[in-house]
Amino acid sequence: MNAPQPQSLSDWLAHCERLHPKTIDLTLARVLAVRDRLGLAFRTPVVTVAGTNGKGSSCAMLESIARQAGYRVGLYIKPHFLHFEERCRVEGVSVSAESLLPHFEAVEAARGDLQLTYFEFTTLVILRRLAEESLDLVILEVGLGGRLDAVNCIDADVALITSIDLDHMDYLGPDRESIGREKAGILRAARPAVCADPLPPASLLLVAEQLGSDLRLSGRDFRFDGDRQQWRWQGRTKRYAGMAYPALRGANQLLNAAGVLAVFEALQQRLPISAQAVRQGLAVVELAGRFQVLPGQPTVILDVAHNPHAVATLAQNLDQLGFAPRTRAVFGAMADKALDEVFTRIAPWIDEWHLCDLPTPRAAKALDLQQRFVALREESVLHVHAEAWEAFTAAKVASEPADRIVVFGSFFTVGGVMAGLQGATRTQTSAF
Repeated sequence: MNAPQPQSLSDWLAHCERLHPKTIDLTLARVLAVRDRLGLAFRTPVVTVAGTNGKGSSCAMLESIARQAGYRVGLYIKPHFLHFEERCRVEGVSVSAESLLPHFEAVEAARGDLQLTYFEFTTLVILRRLAEESLDLVILEVGLGGRLDAVNCIDADVALITSIDLDHMDYLGPDRESIGREKAGILRAARPAVCADPLPPASLLLVAEQLGSDLRLSGRDFRFDGDRQQWRWQGRTKRYAGMAYPALRGANQLLNAAGVLAVFEALQQRLPISAQAVRQGLAVVELAGRFQVLPGQPTVILDVAHNPHAVATLAQNLDQLGFAPRTRAVFGAMADKALDEVFTRIAPWIDEWHLCDLPTPRAAKALDLQQRFVALREESVLHVHAEAWEAFTAAKVASEPADRIVVFGSFFTVGGVMAGLQGATRTQTSAF
């Protein structure tokens, strides 16, 4: 007897988790087959964004600038912090859970006997949800890699590759050249592409040359510089000067913004953007969990940095933030990350660690994190907690107003603290 069809979003997500024996099973074959059965396609310009770090920030800037120019924008961004619907935005707002249900049903009907992974199934759902909208621009964030990622079933009009560094090496290869080749899989023949990484791997350049892609490179086809007050950008045919820095904090945001402006230059015939839209879009852009500094005391910083490159940037950002008597870290991460290097890069900025378990089997246990860290730095102050919110609460109790707390690592870590803060806010509000 067949099980009844799921009725709610949570039921559908649980169904997706049960379908495939593996969480990650890289191939495009299944997704392409279901895409074709669904007749899934976009008539509006599509920008696909891949990279090791900076994808989320770049997507947010693309969305913000295009919306300031008056365009109707759809965005697929991931993962989510609190609610699955955060992954799909139309006009800057998350779609409703109810609006996704017909698309789960359609993908379920189209897949037949194919065992889609959770990511493949939900990607097709969101793509179909966006395809039904009347949009001027679609922005799709790649998950893992590029070439075999489910998002790559859509041919991008412009491909944007942000920074390239070591992450997911079990799937993408042992070095930047291997990883760059996988990221380059989102490029398309004779179509424009942008690489924001100032030192792109030779493998990416080779793929672009073989395809005949119009690849725009940082330092060659576009460049930027700035002082403490403002920055400027120059591309092949456009230039912007005297711009305020993006509202997103962090040392790498100019690099991300420069790549975004190169994308809009590549799209200028189909999607013209004014200088005012650029300035306003960068001024109002928001993105949770990327060096997000919360108001109040002690200072709380949320950052999903979880690989050595991103953590090095986080350390640089902390250094630029100024002095704090003590800095406490709330940290939890997946077991497959380069954890020793993560610890080593940021340890000089951390006085006390609150390590936490996370609600996923892929995560490193807090006790394992503690043991690894003791082997690296015996003098460190380490605490172990069962969950992120418990770790954050303990760090906050131990902190003076002038101290700061850095919550970083997995989306589960930052999301757990966000959920706790949201619950605390609701409790305080209901008390009045």
